Amino acid sequence: MRDVPVYEIDPTAFWRDPYPDLKRLRAEAPVAFVPQLGAVLLTRRDDIFENEKRVEVFSSDQPQGLMTVLMGQNLMRKDGAAHQAERKAIFPTVSPRTVRDVWKASFETATKEVLDRVAPSGRSDMVRDLAMPISAEALKAMTGLTNMAWQEMDRVSQGMIDGCANYAGDPAVTARCNDCTASIDAHIDARMPELKAEPDHSLLSVQMQAELPEDTIRANVKLAISGGQNEPRDAIAGTAWALLTHPEQLAMVLAGKATWLQAFEEYARWIAPIGMSPRRIAVEHEIRGSVLEPEDRAFLMFGSANRDEAVFDRPEVFDITRDTSAAISFGAGPHFCAGAWASRCLIAEVALPAMFDRLRGLRLDGETSFGGWAFRGPLKMPVAWG
Repeated sequence: MRDVPVYEIDPTAFWRDPYPDLKRLRAEAPVAFVPQLGAVLLTRRDDIFENEKRVEVFSSDQPQGLMTVLMGQNLMRKDGAAHQAERKAIFPTVSPRTVRDVWKASFETATKEVLDRVAPSGRSDMVRDLAMPISAEALKAMTGLTNMAWQEMDRVSQGMIDGCANYAGDPAVTARCNDCTASIDAHIDARMPELKAEPDHSLLSVQMQAELPEDTIRANVKLAISGGQNEPRDAIAGTAWALLTHPEQLAMVLAGKATWLQAFEEYARWIAPIGMSPRRIAVEHEIRGSVLEPEDRAFLMFGSANRDEAVFDRPEVFDITRDTSAAISFGAGPHFCAGAWASRCLIAEVALPAMFDRLRGLRLDGETSFGGWAFRGPLKMPVAWG
């Protein structure tokens, strides 16, 4: 790289609250190299929106990237025809019609079971006891790994996420990630004969029906787990927290003056559960006077883009009446999140309305803490009801 400003961060403080640094980067150095992350950060919305589509420059093909090394080369780490072929193969699992006709009923059943189990206690941790099992049960159904306990689904998801964000190279984190991917492979091994005999709409099954290579099938199931557990989990709990800390906006939703979907979409803008997506620079490229060179690493900072003052009025404010159409919470290019329809259904159509209906008088019952910048969400959220 040449002529790229350097911006230093405190990694611990950045993990705890990245927004002050991101705001300063947008204002002073929208394209900057951060030594502690070993990457060039793009922090303005329009830069990311335009350049994410330039796959010939900002390539998802990252042979030495942590995700590829630890999980195999999934469709998120491919561009062009190879990427599109795999998206087409998995579409029967994630299409709006399948979500409506197949998965929504499954989501409703699992959410009711979780609420039946937790409701009598009168208090719990929203992340651990409600959002986590609701998200995991949905993911078990969609991936086809119905033989996996929901607790294990959450464990392996978090282990892979930690591994893919392990830019410091902690060997213990890598070892945990490898243990998690081995667990997924064992569960896939057990399910493959069953799904060959009785195919269904699950991700594992539709890839088998499309006769994708087995290493590709496994990599894409791991991809779905790495993103399909923590992001809905964090968005369910986080949106509930946002509404509980903004009671006037919760009242609007409960009165039918705003929708659960508006609340979720605004939360996803405000506290982006997917805060970053990495890219490999494939060819020399100039942006804002900085020259990126082949093999440089770039981070597209979605969590910053969604708070860009040039695009959003009062971006640091949670406002469910806001027009969020310019937000890029699910991405902006060919790698737009394939699970977006399922996420909207699970969170806005099922989980949030069911929780607020069943847990009457739902309220915060202690301090809520947040963490993360590549993936961000509540870590603990004590709640009570009744």
